[in-house]
Amino acid sequence: MSQENILKQLYKGTIRYDGSAFHGWQKQPNLTTVQGKLEDCLSLIAREKVYVQGASRTDAGVHALGQTFTFFWKGVIPKRLKHAISEMLAPNAKITSLEAVPNNFDVCKNVKWKKYSYQLALNKEPDPFTYRYSWQIPYDLDLNLLENLLKKLEGTHDFAGFQSSGSQMETTIRTIYSAKLLKGCILGDINSQTVWRIELVGDRFLYRMVRNITGTLVEIARGRFKPEFFDECLYSNKKFLGYTAPPQGLILVEINYYPTTNDNVY
Repeated sequence: MSQENILKQLYKGTIRYDGSAFHGWQKQPNLTTVQGKLEDCLSLIAREKVYVQGASRTDAGVHALGQTFTFFWKGVIPKRLKHAISEMLAPNAKITSLEAVPNNFDVCKNVKWKKYSYQLALNKEPDPFTYRYSWQIPYDLDLNLLENLLKKLEGTHDFAGFQSSGSQMETTIRTIYSAKLLKGCILGDINSQTVWRIELVGDRFLYRMVRNITGTLVEIARGRFKPEFFDECLYSNKKFLGYTAPPQGLILVEINYYPTTNDNVY
């Protein structure tokens, strides 16, 4: 921690965003990203450079209901800061909470679990109110088979067979606490009887792990891969050879943390 940051207070925020409006979370030159926009807004209000660290690096097109981030701020943040940033980010993103946390809090290392949801819209034709937030699937799926295979993910496994290239993780061992197939859209009041969602809760996730799992499950459930192929991916630890689901169906729902000592929520 720099000497400058020791003199500041660390804050944790939660943000929801429509991923179709951004080129992912991580700041990139000449591209609109969530991290980049957040830093621009905070820096403008603070009248100095503010750096943001996020808990998850969502890809372009991936949405979030509960992405978390931290930043340092001199003293107590203004009461209207959450509202001011939300107005600046509207209509594509919104800050849902800001709270002071201990300055040694780590937005990545202090995570207890993360919840992701991947939405499947089983429509013969794309629905205008679901296509931006789900994978439009025009063919029949064996949902019973998909659900049975999904349950195999629960527990601690080496998920190397579901990791996309480009990851720099030290270990590919992860724990999935629950893996469910649920009916209905998780976003707002969208009511579609054709939407199903895969919900995964785990301690950590590898690069594109949820999309790789989902894509492979769908290909098996439609009959293109044999069910045994899922076991090969899960238990053999080979290079990922399945199918990657498109980004727009993936939603970072919630990130849960171990308790901290501060309770200053804005």
